[in-house]
Amino acid sequence: MDQEKIKYHVRGLLEAIGENPDREGLQETPDRVARMLSEVLAGTAYSNHEIAEMFGKTFALTDSEQIESAVVMKDIQIFSYCEHHMALMYDMYVNVAYIPKNKVIGLSKIARICDMASKRLQLQERLGKDIAEIISEATGSPDVGVLITGSHSCMTARGIRNTSAKTTTKTLMGKFRTDKNLQELIL
Repeated sequence: MDQEKIKYHVRGLLEAIGENPDREGLQETPDRVARMLSEVLAGTAYSNHEIAEMFGKTFALTDSEQIESAVVMKDIQIFSYCEHHMALMYDMYVNVAYIPKNKVIGLSKIARICDMASKRLQLQERLGKDIAEIISEATGSPDVGVLITGSHSCMTARGIRNTSAKTTTKTLMGKFRTDKNLQELIL
C-alpha cells in the first residue's frame, strides 16, 4: 500500500468535509488512518491462491485415520469493509465445514484463512466464496460449506439505519450443494 498517497488523500478528505487537518487531534490522523488501512486491508496484497499457500499447513491421514464425516468450525469472528461504501461489516461470524480428502488442515489455519480473506474491500457474498475456494485448495477437498452472518454499517449507521438487520450468506461446494445433512452442519 502506498502510505504517502493514503496520508495525502486523508488530509484532503478532512479538508473536504470542513475540518482543519492541522488542528489538535487531527494532526496525526492521516498517518494513523494509513497505518490502520494497511492492517485492516492486508489481505488485498494476496490472491486466494497465495492465502491457501500461506495458511495451508495440512497433516496427512493414514488409511486407518480417514475421516468420513465433515470437519466443522463455527463462530469464527471476523470483520471486513464493504467495497461499496468502505463501511465496516461487523459482528461477523463464519462457520466452515469440509470433508477431508487424505489430509486435514490445522484448525487455527481455518480461522487465519477467514481473517485474511476478510482483510479486503469485500462483499459478504464474495467473502464466503473466497473462504470456500481457499479452504478447498488448501485441503484438496471439493466439499466445502461456508456460512457467514454479519451486520453492515452501511445498513445500520446510515441509509435505512436498521440496527437489527443481519445478513446471512451461504457458499456450498461439492457434496454440500446437494446433501441437506451436510448443509445442516454449518447452520
